[in-house]
Amino acid sequence: MSNSLPHDHITPFKDSAKGKKEQVADMFDKIAPKYDAMNRVLSARTDIGWRKKAINILKKHSPKHILDVATGTADMAIMTCKMLNPEKIVGIDISVGMLELGRKKIEKEQLTHKIELHTGDSETINFADNTFDAVMVAFGVRNFENLEKGLNEMKRVLKPGGRLIVLEFSKPRRKLIKSFYNLYMSIVAPQVARWFKQNKEAYQYLNESSIAFPDRHLFTDILKKVGYADTSFTPLSLGICCIYAGRKPQ
Repeated sequence: MSNSLPHDHITPFKDSAKGKKEQVADMFDKIAPKYDAMNRVLSARTDIGWRKKAINILKKHSPKHILDVATGTADMAIMTCKMLNPEKIVGIDISVGMLELGRKKIEKEQLTHKIELHTGDSETINFADNTFDAVMVAFGVRNFENLEKGLNEMKRVLKPGGRLIVLEFSKPRRKLIKSFYNLYMSIVAPQVARWFKQNKEAYQYLNESSIAFPDRHLFTDILKKVGYADTSFTPLSLGICCIYAGRKPQ
């Protein structure tokens, strides 16, 4: 059994009797209709460039079968399909509401023959060992109920030599940038969420979970601990976000 980390206990709704997994699914079901628009506003569309940089890391490996964990509304899957042209991308997510929107987007892009979405949990991935050439997660690992268990599962379904790419918020290291970022995330983001008539608790949770998340060397240390090789991290946008990479040993 993987060890529980402090980050694993950050939940969206403090007074709920449900576990983190169920709370996260409920939260994303509620905010699904405005989630994409919200992301573009909160990041000033920077998240699109972040995703492209993460996908580009996989380009030289030419993965044919890719798993997109915590796929949400399938942004990452659609972008990967256009950039890498793999044979198949499977997206899994615990939020049925997000997946419904994702399927509509895939249909609109006429990519139903390339991308399929399933209700699925990062900690019990419903695929055999050694199935995928690459696994990717964009802004999803901080929502795992048990981070180490999720990382282990993703390694299990990777083929030997297969690549893991994780895109996640990070804490800026420069003092001035850090102060501005903290102010933005704690005050501005929840206020913008209110303008969108969204769930303010959800965006406070996203802030708290990104603060508690073991970023940079702490995260690559966890990747090494669960058995990934060639681990690295690349800070983006003055350290607001990081791309993490790892490989399943041969």
